[in-house]
Amino acid sequence: MYCVRKVVDDLYWVGGNDHRLALFENIHPIPRGVSYNSYLLLDEKTVLFDTVDWEICRQFIENIEHLLDGRDLDYLIINHMEPDHGASIEEILLRYPNVTIISTEKSFLLMRQFGFSIDGHIDEVKEGDTRTFGKHTITFVEAPMVHWPEAMVSFDVTNGVLFSADAFGSFGALDGKLFNDEVNFDRDWLDDARRYYTNIVGKYGPHVQALLKKAKTLDIKVICPLHGPLWRNDFAYLLNKYDQWSRYEPEEKGVMIAYASMYGNTESAAQVLAAKLVEKGVKNVVVHDVSNTHVSYLIADAFKYSHMVLASVTYNLGIYPIMHDFLMHMKALNLQKRTIGLIENGSWAPKSGALMKRFLDEEMKQMSVLNSEVAMVSTLNDNNKSEMDTFVDSILDSMDM
Repeated sequence: MYCVRKVVDDLYWVGGNDHRLALFENIHPIPRGVSYNSYLLLDEKTVLFDTVDWEICRQFIENIEHLLDGRDLDYLIINHMEPDHGASIEEILLRYPNVTIISTEKSFLLMRQFGFSIDGHIDEVKEGDTRTFGKHTITFVEAPMVHWPEAMVSFDVTNGVLFSADAFGSFGALDGKLFNDEVNFDRDWLDDARRYYTNIVGKYGPHVQALLKKAKTLDIKVICPLHGPLWRNDFAYLLNKYDQWSRYEPEEKGVMIAYASMYGNTESAAQVLAAKLVEKGVKNVVVHDVSNTHVSYLIADAFKYSHMVLASVTYNLGIYPIMHDFLMHMKALNLQKRTIGLIENGSWAPKSGALMKRFLDEEMKQMSVLNSEVAMVSTLNDNNKSEMDTFVDSILDSMDM
């Protein structure tokens, strides 16, 4: 049974939702599922914008066949060739052998790498090219590394619809609620949107900034991403978030405490720190155990808050492996411009503090490490009390509190 929704005149959502998938890209947990968005334009010519992951291809095909109602599919525009959007291209070619695929040179290269038989179906476009399909004229804007090198976005100059590929997307299944004004985005979607951006696109902030500059030149009326809700108002809210995230500016003033504890003593110190910060007026405090919190959630909060405290036990004269993994993810995703405090623990050779500081200083960008830190030998005790109090004060000073 088909399941479609009208976006604007002549344009329909023909995607689908997936609640069966546990890990997006086989890495990131998606407890609320995910949507795969595709769009069909019914003009003098019929135009499909992107396809979907193979898992929901049956629903996708039913949606297209219902709307075409016996018409042929004339064009397929591929903005992004990642398999969660490009996997069903060959199915479209089999069902609509007269279709012409419009995409970039690099996108066609990837199609061939994935084994698609596209010869005779190619219409290659580049930045600034346009195609007219009747009433609607589409212009193409290259968006390399947002977040693959072949990516582009397509803009309908007739009605102001931006097909934004993976930009402005989010984890989470739509479940009937297609538009941003049909949900409470700030309450129910922002955390998933942040986690999606920071873990999928986060490394490529400068490229996102370049795309945002291009977007400012367009008279956008609707934003149609490949995942998550479509936007038809309140663009400033969305664009401001992307601007902050892509400049690596903290979204909120607050403290994220991430601890790695083997037997509970480092965890106890993290909880003492959290209590003292709140007592001193820092209400925006979150605490994560890195051993049982998926790193995608850690990364999302690392992007969100202005300050982090990393509390790690020493393990085999090194940083606790799970904490080291978190640091490596922060580096890989280009996180920067944060103030960091350190707590180290070790029963016979505390090393983790110095090693984390070296990593932050040498491997990452624009990280300000507080001079004050807490060094524990096995457990926090009365001998560390003044050290912890000084540490709290240094965090408050750095927050101008």
